[in-house]
Amino acid sequence: LVITEATVVSAQGIGWSDSPGIYTDAMVDGWKLVTDSVHAAGGTVFLELWHCGRASHSDFHDGALPVSASAIKINGDPIHTPNGKKDHETPRALELSEIPGLIEDYRRAAERAVEAGFDGIEIHAANGYLINQFLESKTNQRTDAYGGSIENRFRLLGEVVAAVCTALPANRVGVRLSPN
Repeated sequence: LVITEATVVSAQGIGWSDSPGIYTDAMVDGWKLVTDSVHAAGGTVFLELWHCGRASHSDFHDGALPVSASAIKINGDPIHTPNGKKDHETPRALELSEIPGLIEDYRRAAERAVEAGFDGIEIHAANGYLINQFLESKTNQRTDAYGGSIENRFRLLGEVVAAVCTALPANRVGVRLSPN
């Protein structure tokens, strides 16, 4: 089993220079070369779906701020942007009305992964990236249905898993978690 590196579900999810994506036809075509090679060697390959959330910078988004569960800045080392190292910015909290679109990005990414020949999906919900930002009480200060209780903070991950499972059977979907 090969699990790819983290692969962004949309342009909004980018937070690393030259990170792979799965949100355009050209990206699907590029991934087909990879899946065909893995299958030709007798392997199985899963695509790891990812959104950086606040672990990004406006340099990746034509000046638009990165998004997160809440408007809480990363305190730490500078981020490598297309324009050099810069301090992290305070992200903007995703509006409640934007969350269905985010979930749709994951669903569509899973469909595109199937088109590209992947055997399954791993949802990246760890290491301080967007889904993890919703799971953690330190980075999720929301007061709506996606914040507060553990059940509410889990809601986004649960909805993403359900959406991805419309493209693949549940036994072909995994979740990467941090032991926080």
